[in-house]
Amino acid sequence: MESGEAAAAPAGGRFPFPYTPYLIQERFMAALYGALEAGRVGIFESPTGTGKSLSLICGALSWLRDFQEKKQQEEARLLALEESGQEEKKKKQQLTSAEPGDPESKDTAGEPDWVTAFVQKKEERDMVDRLKEEQIRRKKREERLEKIRHNVQLKYAAKRKRSEEDETKRLLQLSKEVLSEGAGADVVEQLDHNEEELILAEYESDEEKKVVTGLEDDDDDLEEEHVTKIYYCSRTHSQLSQFVREVQKSPFGKDTRLVSLGSRQNLCVNEEVRRLGALQLINDRCMEMQKNKHEKKSDEEMEGKKRRVSRTVCPFYSYEQMQFLRDEVLVEVKDIEQLVALGRETKACPYYGSRYAIPAAQLVVLPYQMLLHEPTRNAAGIKLKDQVVIIDEAHNLIDTITCIHSAEVSGSQLCCAHSQLLQYMERYRKRLKAKNLMYIKQILYLLEQFVAVLGGNVKQNPNCQAVSQTGTVLKSINDFLFQSQIDNINLFKVQRYCEKSLISRKLFGFVERYGGPATAVKTNKENQKLAGLQNFLLTLQQGSDKEAGTPQSPPVEPENEQLRTASPLMQIEGFLSALTNANQDGRVILNRQGTVGQSSLKFLLLNPAVHFAKVVEECRAVIIAGGTMQPVADFREQLLSCAGVDPARVVEFSCGHVIPPENILPIILCSGPSNQQLEFTYQTRDLPQMMDETGRILCNLCNVVPGGVVCFFPSYEYEKQVYAHWEKTGLLTRLAAKKKIFQEPKKTNQVEQVLVEYAKCIKRCSQAGGQMTGALLLSVVGGKMSEGINFSDDLGRCVIMVGMPYPNIKSPELQEKMTWLDKTMPRAAGQAPSRVLIENLCMKAVNQSIGRAIRHQKDFASILLLDHRYARPAIFNKLPQWIRERTQVKPAFGSAFAELRKVGTFILCTATKTVSCCTHLYFPQTFTLE
Repeated sequence: MESGEAAAAPAGGRFPFPYTPYLIQERFMAALYGALEAGRVGIFESPTGTGKSLSLICGALSWLRDFQEKKQQEEARLLALEESGQEEKKKKQQLTSAEPGDPESKDTAGEPDWVTAFVQKKEERDMVDRLKEEQIRRKKREERLEKIRHNVQLKYAAKRKRSEEDETKRLLQLSKEVLSEGAGADVVEQLDHNEEELILAEYESDEEKKVVTGLEDDDDDLEEEHVTKIYYCSRTHSQLSQFVREVQKSPFGKDTRLVSLGSRQNLCVNEEVRRLGALQLINDRCMEMQKNKHEKKSDEEMEGKKRRVSRTVCPFYSYEQMQFLRDEVLVEVKDIEQLVALGRETKACPYYGSRYAIPAAQLVVLPYQMLLHEPTRNAAGIKLKDQVVIIDEAHNLIDTITCIHSAEVSGSQLCCAHSQLLQYMERYRKRLKAKNLMYIKQILYLLEQFVAVLGGNVKQNPNCQAVSQTGTVLKSINDFLFQSQIDNINLFKVQRYCEKSLISRKLFGFVERYGGPATAVKTNKENQKLAGLQNFLLTLQQGSDKEAGTPQSPPVEPENEQLRTASPLMQIEGFLSALTNANQDGRVILNRQGTVGQSSLKFLLLNPAVHFAKVVEECRAVIIAGGTMQPVADFREQLLSCAGVDPARVVEFSCGHVIPPENILPIILCSGPSNQQLEFTYQTRDLPQMMDETGRILCNLCNVVPGGVVCFFPSYEYEKQVYAHWEKTGLLTRLAAKKKIFQEPKKTNQVEQVLVEYAKCIKRCSQAGGQMTGALLLSVVGGKMSEGINFSDDLGRCVIMVGMPYPNIKSPELQEKMTWLDKTMPRAAGQAPSRVLIENLCMKAVNQSIGRAIRHQKDFASILLLDHRYARPAIFNKLPQWIRERTQVKPAFGSAFAELRKVGTFILCTATKTVSCCTHLYFPQTFTLE
């Protein structure tokens, strides 16, 4: 199905492509080109295995190439007109110099003619000047990149210069160490210097800076003008790297200026910083190192007393080397791994070097969070005005935006942060400026009130404080602020202070040095003074004390312990930031459990559109793409409509699959072998007869389906319950006689091992023959294997969906979201928005799971949906189009099984020239075609 305007085509009529594209790829690229040209918001669906990435690359970059050519032609035309206009003006002045006009004549607006002419000419001159400057900049950039591309000597010269600088620094450091040893640096002075690193610098708010300087706080390095570009984002770094490799293989691979962006965790090449592990710690340490680099001290003695300079100033943050890295990035397409390798080679920071490449880049590849989170977007120097954004793998876009802007903190974290911050303030009270003390006291008060709302006291161990009234309560933001008695505090200023002062980083350094068990071995007097803090933090970490009557937790590794004790304030900052949302757009969830430590505060974002609105407002065009986008109503209503997007601006495109129709057999099965109706509701799915019927269906299928069978259950609990029932009744033994059974693990680190064993078993059975025909994988919807895992070829010859995986309607978060939708959204086709939400969440999960099977043009599989409710029109229409148009509804198991045997026989014939033709349910006969 395609909707919207007629598709467009690039200059020359054909899209550059590495091979002859499928017809659906040509249609996809044409529709994409048209959407970009018209400045639309597009929802594009192209099933996995249809070459979606290449279609996006070739379609979007074809448009960008044509757009830039048109722009340059228009610039040339305007400049030519300006030059011819100057000549005409001279001739006219010569002709009219003898016949002066009335100096007081006026135009229709009441202004004298000469004033109107002057203003018009000034605007024309300004525009021409801008065009000339842009041409000069473009020419310089192209010349510089061309020189780097072809002049290898420049690279060698840069490497030689870097090695000379490294040697100079090394010798200088050695001389400083010798001098410091000879001078016999005083231990107390060294201690004081180390203490200096932990003390907050004097803080000025943005308003004060503007009053003093009259300037905004902008980064001059990022002021280079941004060319028209495409921002491509996806979920994971591995998906982005795969996309970059596709660009490298495409016809645009050698001529496109591409830059890959990532987090410091992925791009940092400073091993000392990387060892911190946690993303927030890496971010704070990096920012502090920059700050230290820019704060040049005039006192030469202090400079001489510095110890371990590499710990406070990053050697990779060199502007000259980052400029060199920027040019190297723009010259040749590189993925994240290649960028990091280049950073190590050039001794330049890939994180900042890649940011410097953004203005001149034509294609910027980045993860979701960096584009969808406005503070992160601004910090990276990303400017969306009049640019193109493509969001791939966007089926979970709404959930992603919601998660990015939600936050949760536990009672233990609140108490721990309060204790740390209080000890920090008491230690450095005389050395902190008044404004720092004021904000620290405000943060301490906020923490006290948050714990009080949970029913506790910050002065007591949270794990020993029992909560009198347990349960979950939801509050609006304003109600929560009033109940907490913090409505008189400006949270925007507190949030800004936390961000600018790096207080969480200072606090981490403080606890790292004095507060954790890992540092207890230090014996200096300063550490002994902080024994109280250390002991209190230790009680927080170990849980309840003797009064609680529970055993203490075993000791953990020192590094992990430090991260655990040092990071609560960082997470609390996220919660404070969330509280600055508009009252109607979110809710605060008070989750009171057995103790204050187990209780938590959570901010739930209800309206993700508020954070997506600026993206669609600023961008020229936005493309939301994915392999499975159905049902699209959520995107239209919850995201685009609420973000203020005109419905006329939205265009949808959905294409079919490249596989032949006979290569897939989707069946909705309404009853099982014993005519038991299949309806897996919460009330009926636990019945023994329902679990028995599911087992009988699997037994029959495993007898005739070769290779791998993947069976999805609605939850881990139900899968475990069914497995135990089959084990008890003997059905599991019958299943295991035909296929080895694997279960999806809950732990992420065990998934790969299970998949490897599953694949090995299938391969072994296909080669050896015999009674065992492959493997059966019992998986879970929404689990580790329902998304991102490819069950191609023999790994997934049949995918089974047991029941309908509706979300837990008793969840307080879901109930609040449903209430909010019913209040803010119109009814759709007579259905309440909350009901539509529940169905859409269910079908999105189903579509993601069943899409695991067909992964390329020659693949084939059957799909069984075990529940008669799938046949209802409202549900049926939410299946992907390419599956929906081939789906058969089978009231009885016999006709469905006959269809599976018939189609399976044909597919197996065409694939292997050998068929397994069943004349009886359990007695297959094998023969070879002539």
